[in-house]
Amino acid sequence: MLRTPDERFTSLPEFPFQPHYCEVAADGGDAFRVHYLDEGPVDGSIVVLMHGEPSWCYLWRRVIPPLVDAGLRVVAPDLVGFGRSDKPADVRDHTYAAHVAWMRAILFDALDLRDITLVGHDWGGLIGLRLVAEDPDRVARVVATNTGLPDGHHRLPEVWWRFRDFVVGTPELPVGVLVRSGCRTELAAEVMAAYDAPFPGPEYQAGPHAMPDLIPQTPDNPETPAQQRAWAALETFDKPFLTAFSDSDPITAGVDALMRARIPGAARHDPVTIPGGGHFLQEDAGPELGRVIADFIARTS
Repeated sequence: MLRTPDERFTSLPEFPFQPHYCEVAADGGDAFRVHYLDEGPVDGSIVVLMHGEPSWCYLWRRVIPPLVDAGLRVVAPDLVGFGRSDKPADVRDHTYAAHVAWMRAILFDALDLRDITLVGHDWGGLIGLRLVAEDPDRVARVVATNTGLPDGHHRLPEVWWRFRDFVVGTPELPVGVLVRSGCRTELAAEVMAAYDAPFPGPEYQAGPHAMPDLIPQTPDNPETPAQQRAWAALETFDKPFLTAFSDSDPITAGVDALMRARIPGAARHDPVTIPGGGHFLQEDAGPELGRVIADFIARTS
């Protein structure tokens, strides 16, 4: 288990937030440290922001202020293997089920969060929607943004396969460059460096290397039954569910319509399409996304 030195996270642009940590163990495994942000009033309604591949909670820095201004408490964890969370050093340590268990251990066991608004992006949605399906009583509403829940029955688009081949085949990933490639707007060099900060060397990058091949791609994938069970639960989920996708993400285009067709709570709420956003719409339109989430919570509280 590796831990990124704290000095890697000093003087990050637009990131005034203080770190918080939990020591957790999941399913009888070894204990490790998970990092999360905790912003806004302690008694505010709780919004959980879950990032994806290959980013970390820095992704949410422009989304958080509108939520806090609306009186909400914002909790934004770093996935295990990302950001300031500890990093299993072997790609084989990372499984889909393990990432779900790790996030359950911090959000539900350690922090005991309830009545949450879960916001999932990319892998944050793949993990977060499994948590929603497994423990819907803890969830008040969901916002899905440029994410989905693949179950091995539909081939992902070719642009994703090109991304997968690069990530799996490149020994030292240029994480900042990968994030920039998923944006419509240009990223400053210091912002790209902030995305590189969690990874001082390639030995820290087992998480980003592992994630593409954890997505079920065939019906006989070991995770396909768990995905199908999750979909069965989501098909009965009638709490407020908002799809807030960007207009220019070639990876998840059309997945929002699939969610609205299958999830009762999503069918009852008009979708939001955020213009000018690529896959990482938090970089392209972060404050707008924050306002969309805050408005949805206000309308459905």
